[in-house]
Amino acid sequence: MTIQEALPGGGPLAAASGAATASAGVPGAKEPRRPFGRWFRETGWRHLIGIVMLVFSAFPLVYVLSASLNPGGTLLTANSLFANFDIGSYIALFQDPLRPYGAWFVNSIFIGLTTAFFTVVLCALAAYAFSRMRFRGRRVGLLTLLLVQMFPQLLAVVAIFLLMSAISDIFPALGLNSQIGLIMVYLGGALGVNTFLMYGFFNTVPASIDEAAKIDGAGHARIFFTIILRLVAPVLAVIGLLSFIGTMNDFLIASIILVDPDKQTLAVGLYQFVSQETARNWSVFAAGAVLAAILPMALFLSLQRFIVGGLTAGSVK
Repeated sequence: MTIQEALPGGGPLAAASGAATASAGVPGAKEPRRPFGRWFRETGWRHLIGIVMLVFSAFPLVYVLSASLNPGGTLLTANSLFANFDIGSYIALFQDPLRPYGAWFVNSIFIGLTTAFFTVVLCALAAYAFSRMRFRGRRVGLLTLLLVQMFPQLLAVVAIFLLMSAISDIFPALGLNSQIGLIMVYLGGALGVNTFLMYGFFNTVPASIDEAAKIDGAGHARIFFTIILRLVAPVLAVIGLLSFIGTMNDFLIASIILVDPDKQTLAVGLYQFVSQETARNWSVFAAGAVLAAILPMALFLSLQRFIVGGLTAGSVK
């Protein structure tokens, strides 16, 4: 007889303890349910906040989609979500000769992709120089890039207009009503914060990689294009995506520089549907906004795996 069996009640207690231990070790065994109050205090409130934020973020999107399917032409009649279902507004987008939605869409894609590509290239070159090279004025240049971003873009609107107007008299291809000129303006405004973001990411790449490549006879250009760019692909994707979305959504600068309706972007062109007091068509405007959001959303979802790493890796350094 064992000691546990000799003690009063020792046998049943030992058996119960062994059974509990055995059930805890079984993979399929269910754990006892926590009381609702305890579950809500520990994890439930997080789910509640997540649901509220999801509804708060998704409601404007659902509302605009419902308004685009409402043939009434106003936003007030779209309060009952999806009460009507009519794709006439989507068809009307491409049937108005005075408002070429197709041309606006192509212009936005061209300007957005071109700006994103050159933003990534120029910011990567500048960030590599600040991260890997030591030269006079390096620290002052970094601080200048950071301080310039403190001033809002609205302060430069008058200066940009006067500058582009003066350039039009000398070289019209880069002046007012020029898509190339608008791209140049976007590139100038995007170099500051994006360069600083890439600079922090470049610092996370070990300098020993550069030294090993230099021993093998590689120069700065070969190291940059064949080694470094592959290692910093996440931040390149993030900068390109943010630049493309920012260009697609810009209204202020594009409305000042682009005058010809055939050269305007989506943000400027869609405003024509609601700018006139007696000819506002919110349903067509909402339909155009829904179609304009498809491409940025697709790019965001396709590059989602790069976004978190690209935004946080540079801050760790």
